[in-house]
Amino acid sequence: MTTKKKSYALPIIMMIVLFGMISFVTNLAAPMGQVLKEQFNVSNFQGLLGNAANFIAYAVMGIPGGMMLQRIGYKKTALIAIAIGFLGVLIQFLSGHSPESAAFSVYLLGAFVAGFSMCLLNTVVNPMLNTLGGGGNKGNQLIQVGGSFNSLMATLTPALVGILIGEAAKANIKDVFPVLYIAMGVFALVFVVLLAVKIPEPHVAESKESLGKLMAGALKYRHFILGAIAIFVYVGVEVGTPGIMIYWLSDTPEVGKTIAGFVAGTYWFLMLIGRLIGASVGNKVSSKAMLASTSLVGLGLILLALFSSTSTMVTLPVLQRSAIGGLSFGMADVPINAMYIVLVGLCTSIMWGSIFNLAVEGLGKYTAAASGLFMVLVCGGGILPAFQGFVADKAGFIPSYWVVAIGLAYMLFYALAGSKIVNKEIQKQ
Repeated sequence: MTTKKKSYALPIIMMIVLFGMISFVTNLAAPMGQVLKEQFNVSNFQGLLGNAANFIAYAVMGIPGGMMLQRIGYKKTALIAIAIGFLGVLIQFLSGHSPESAAFSVYLLGAFVAGFSMCLLNTVVNPMLNTLGGGGNKGNQLIQVGGSFNSLMATLTPALVGILIGEAAKANIKDVFPVLYIAMGVFALVFVVLLAVKIPEPHVAESKESLGKLMAGALKYRHFILGAIAIFVYVGVEVGTPGIMIYWLSDTPEVGKTIAGFVAGTYWFLMLIGRLIGASVGNKVSSKAMLASTSLVGLGLILLALFSSTSTMVTLPVLQRSAIGGLSFGMADVPINAMYIVLVGLCTSIMWGSIFNLAVEGLGKYTAAASGLFMVLVCGGGILPAFQGFVADKAGFIPSYWVVAIGLAYMLFYALAGSKIVNKEIQKQ
């Protein structure tokens, strides 16, 4: 008698959709901030507050998110996260109907609430996809598929908002309402579908220990501690690499602000390509091999950028807005350093899934609490780029990429040595 293997195709699809929604809602913050900056004539700092709220939310909600995942399971945590996400987008929508004096504050509240949702969703979708895939290479492959959809949304969201608002100087928050309708509609659909399907809860029934004990248990594993540091470094490298490049190219007379934005957009497009490649080979190539090879290549590219002359110009194909309002490729003359930096997007694309899988390997009942700790350290995406910016102020834009080089060197170390499981009892979990 053979036992029919249960298919988790529908929950896998829903988790991949949620992976995309994380990027969709997160990447609404920057263009929404630009709209409100123009509409309400606020400073650049105030315009970026909505974007900053996402990272603040990770630092605040990471541990509670891990506790929720451990106590109530994947499904209920996901449903709560989706409901909070719907509420956050709804509040941003209501800011368009608020009095002028209160609209900006209402928007910031909505962005902050949405940030809580993104943290919770990140806490649940990574271990859930890993679990649905059965862990190992297959689990890594599913995370890469989710990451590909995440990158697709990262590439398309700013362009979609740009098409809707037209000239930024004339933008109004009501112009972005169609995007908010899409976000709320997807959240509602996924909520209903997840409510109706069954999702495996492999670790919830295993442990009713306190959160403190669970986190202490996770922190007994050397490969997890070093992996958590790697996540902090990785998010900082991923965000800082194109972020500082925009400032540098915007200050370069031969390039200018418009081309700088196109070049940065191409970095995110290459991340999408890299994740698609990672998804296609994820079940054949180990997480260790993926992380080691991409860290090494990325480090080499950054070193080339550091030691190349900024006076050497190359023609680079970049993703830009077409004449009819869509996306197309065009050619731009940029310093050769920028070409090397853009190519790093191919490397950073698959690092998240590889680091996560290596870090939680063998953690068993501690996986949920470990995922919460991971989410706290996503705040590296706000801290390391700020530090790189500080270095840029003191030493120059190109020298600031030594921060990125050191980060990539650490991830290479983690892949080759830090991820090695040294706890002999781990197989007994």
